[in-house]
Amino acid sequence: MRVSAKLPCLHDLPTVMSRFLHRCAFLSFLLLSLAACTASPTRPAAPATPLLLVSIDGLRADALGRGDTPVLDRLARDGVHAEGMRPSYPVLTFPNHYTLATGLRPDHHGVVHNSMKDPQLGRFVVADAQAATVAGWWQAEPLWTTAERANLATAVWAWPGATAARDGILPRQRQAFDETIPMDERIERVAGWVTAPQGPRPALLAMYFEVVDGAGHDHGPHAQQTRAAIREVDTAIGELLSRLEQAGVVPNVVVVSDHGMADAPNLIAVEDMAAMEEAEVVSIGQVIGLAPREGHEATVRARLLGRQQRYECWEKPAIPARLHYGTHPRIPPIVCQMAEGWNALPRAMIERRDAAGVHNAGAHGYDPDLPSMRAVFLAHGPAFRTGMRLPVIDNVDVYPLLVRILGLPLRQGDGDPATLAPVLASP
Repeated sequence: MRVSAKLPCLHDLPTVMSRFLHRCAFLSFLLLSLAACTASPTRPAAPATPLLLVSIDGLRADALGRGDTPVLDRLARDGVHAEGMRPSYPVLTFPNHYTLATGLRPDHHGVVHNSMKDPQLGRFVVADAQAATVAGWWQAEPLWTTAERANLATAVWAWPGATAARDGILPRQRQAFDETIPMDERIERVAGWVTAPQGPRPALLAMYFEVVDGAGHDHGPHAQQTRAAIREVDTAIGELLSRLEQAGVVPNVVVVSDHGMADAPNLIAVEDMAAMEEAEVVSIGQVIGLAPREGHEATVRARLLGRQQRYECWEKPAIPARLHYGTHPRIPPIVCQMAEGWNALPRAMIERRDAAGVHNAGAHGYDPDLPSMRAVFLAHGPAFRTGMRLPVIDNVDVYPLLVRILGLPLRQGDGDPATLAPVLASP
């Protein structure tokens, strides 16, 4: 059918012009409205599949599959699950969390103990939140800094090292460690980081849970209180994943722990190892650091070096090569490793604890090759293969996997990128 166009007569032109102007005004209104919508603070384009890295402090590798971890068991069954993960030496919280974040051994990233000394920076202890913000203690670039340099937004909850700015860079969203924050509030806030309509969605979200470690120290790794803490964290992870799924976010999930936990009811006074007038005690617990005082070097060496009934001591150059430890200047001249189940504390501390009725039942910090020290590794999500089982892996191999998932450049490190490459759905 042909349609003929009717040209306007001269007397129709004012009417035509009026209609034209009305249409122009209407189109202008639409364009301005669209511009206003575009300028509103909506979330920019974001990765459809962010990386969720979860650490459960003190969770033993053999804690899964015992009825306390239905969420983790499902992730392990449907994803990638290692028989265990060998922690780095010393088997302590801060050194191993920074190894997971950098791919470097503590001997190379500078966090050589939970308690250490530096001639320029002074003393570092994990309870000092202010010291943890001093960048000089953390001598390697963590994953979140590398991601931010690449303009990938990151969000970190309480991960050791995340409150220290490197080259002025911090995670875009972050929360310092605060054990008083209730678990449901933690999940609410972390989920909000991902699902809020404003701001960039994190490409990397790292979250740290401390309650299993605390219960393990207080009651032992197999106590009902520790199992209850494990259930609490498992439930929290399930709630977080549910919240993300409701928002249409299906993350690549990597769940790790920093170390395991052993029954440790036995105490020895560190003064029984070395007299205070003969040596400065740099660190206590399970990995004892001692610096002989001037004029007492030979006496301290003669008393300590070698294998004793409850511990073994080495000078720095003689620390076994398998521990990858002993070159960093923050490591004291003599290092003593306690036998599994033993702790060395100052006598005054032991007496105060006895008077208060405080008796630790569990500890870590022992030989990293002990089964009790094995940590957890599992991975689940679109990036990973399904139903894959691995033997015991080394925790320095986790970082290259995380970097690859995020599409970041891999720096030279202590891990082997080939170890975990086969777990990817598209190697």
